[in-house]
Amino acid sequence: MNKTVWYSGIVVIVLAVISLVMGLAFIGQGLSKQTYIINAMKEEKVPLAALGVKGVDPTEIIDTAKEAEIAGNTVREHRHGIAASYKELLGTGKFDPANPKHLTYSQAINLENYLFLGVAGLGLVTVVLASGGFMIITALALGAIGFALLKIAKI
Repeated sequence: MNKTVWYSGIVVIVLAVISLVMGLAFIGQGLSKQTYIINAMKEEKVPLAALGVKGVDPTEIIDTAKEAEIAGNTVREHRHGIAASYKELLGTGKFDPANPKHLTYSQAINLENYLFLGVAGLGLVTVVLASGGFMIITALALGAIGFALLKIAKI
């Protein structure tokens, strides 16, 4: 029995187990956060049609990254209709919460940020899920190599 090959096989199997556990943790966390973000968007019940998005079902609420991105871009267009930038909105003055134009602009920024945070969050969830899947595939490959090394060591 070749002890170096046997020990190498054990090390590779341990790495496979670690990779499998990490992959499962990534997928579990990814699915958990995806559910959280989607449920939070559904709770707000913001319909795409209410934002002026054309060609959508009037009852369709924003609950995907694609819909949130479309809505965020639409809100940005509307906000730029008020003023091209925050500096342009204020001119040489400062923010006045009693000014309806200032208030509408700031509310649009808040809604836009909310929507784009959903896009970013769901994008990150996709990366986490893909990483977890890759870790599981790596774990399977490492496990196969580890057991092959153990079999070779017994020859």
